[in-house]
Amino acid sequence: MSKAFTKENDAAVEDDGDEVAAAPLPAGSKNYMTPAGYARLRSELLDLMDNERPRVVEVVHWAASNGDRSENGDYLYGKKRLREIDRRIRFLTKRLEIAEVVDPSVHAGSDQIFFGATVTYADDEGAERTITILGVDEADNGRSEVSWISPVARALLKAREGDAVALQTPGGTRTLEVLSVRYPDPAAPAT
Repeated sequence: MSKAFTKENDAAVEDDGDEVAAAPLPAGSKNYMTPAGYARLRSELLDLMDNERPRVVEVVHWAASNGDRSENGDYLYGKKRLREIDRRIRFLTKRLEIAEVVDPSVHAGSDQIFFGATVTYADDEGAERTITILGVDEADNGRSEVSWISPVARALLKAREGDAVALQTPGGTRTLEVLSVRYPDPAAPAT
């Protein structure tokens, strides 16, 4: 009998080849995250498991009961959506397991830049920009949030108000002057 028709070992790990790669972390570093970022990811995970996945399973079950599955759009889309949900659940579970929650409010009142700081800086052309340094899984560039492993964050970390730091860019070295450093108020609730 041809090997092509033999049953694979049940102990073999199934790999569908479309696993989403996690944002890379520097070797030996931790997956730093603010309490608010951790809460957002945990909330998303619980919503996927408790609400969205059961709804999609119900739709797939209903669509499967309608007969021919090969041309059933609800069934085919539902199965695809289930794979996406399961992939996101696996991703969130792995990232939350390795998360190191760091509360940036402990640095409130400090003028030195650490994880969680909101920093206003000016570049060598005088343009000002305000960013917040957050974890890899919670940073959103559209909201002026950068990952702590980004080049600009790495250049700014541990600098103080008034310091000038060098930022290596593909176009050459740029100088950034730290104008202000803020942290969340310890009494303020996490958003």
